Amino acid sequence: MTKRKVPEFKSDEEAAAFLDQDLSDLDFSQFKPVSFEFATKAAQINMRVPQPLLDAVKSRAKARGVPYTRYIRELMERDVRQPPPRGRS
Repeated sequence: MTKRKVPEFKSDEEAAAFLDQDLSDLDFSQFKPVSFEFATKAAQINMRVPQPLLDAVKSRAKARGVPYTRYIRELMERDVRQPPPRGRS
């Protein structure tokens, strides 16, 4: 059985009509996880970094398909979710 791809939609109505169908033959391997950001971003930082480091960060962000500032924020969020290292205050 051939699996179908999701078409491109020109309106919300087209997308809603597509979702009202039987989707059991849909190829779900075409989807990728997406995260949504709901928190407001009121604070701003400014930092200087070596150009090669910024270039490397931009390259990683591009490979993930996200803006480099969001990639940096994701790195920061991931780090602060981890327990602090022991032996340091």
